[in-house]
Amino acid sequence: MIAWILVGGRLTLTPMLAALPRPALVVAADGGARHAAALGLVVDVWVGDFDSSAGLDVDAPREIHPAAKDETDAELAVRVALKRGATTLVFIGAFGGRFDHTAALMLGGIRRARDGWPVILTSGDEWGWPLLPAAPLSLELKTELTLSVLAFSDLRGLSLSGVRWPLRRADVPLGSGWTVSNETTGEAVSATLEDGWGMVTVLVGGTEMVDD
Repeated sequence: MIAWILVGGRLTLTPMLAALPRPALVVAADGGARHAAALGLVVDVWVGDFDSSAGLDVDAPREIHPAAKDETDAELAVRVALKRGATTLVFIGAFGGRFDHTAALMLGGIRRARDGWPVILTSGDEWGWPLLPAAPLSLELKTELTLSVLAFSDLRGLSLSGVRWPLRRADVPLGSGWTVSNETTGEAVSATLEDGWGMVTVLVGGTEMVDD
């Protein structure tokens, strides 16, 4: 079951976003609920401490938590989604907000992928997919998109095809810029990894901006 987690970053409406399979479950994390109207979604559960929801009027059951808590609103939303049977997590509004929240989403996405849940992070114009040895990627992408592989640990045996500068079993140090700003060719992008934790990110064009 695909669950969309609406979080508080930027949202840009793009054809790539519109092509995503529609969710069976929508969980909004606090201010992320503002994306529901632009996406034509009905929110099933609205979760958080509601410190960034001023002026929002969303008709959805609320799960209210104190501001002094040990998890972010996004983590609380993930808990709800998994409890309700989600098997794939798509974070909408993942990029372009507070950097600490974006970094936490990316690292949390890798952790959830390690636990066996497919994860996608997107703001419509920016996308991210965790890359793990047990979770290779095959992506159908248009030509001339900017594609990067971010090394969240030392990467061993990274293979990458369908890009301008392919790699075969390359070792990439933690935080290296070597695999930043590649370019898609229009062929299917394949990314595999023998050891480590990475994130494949893609930048695409947008047609409409929805501000937080």
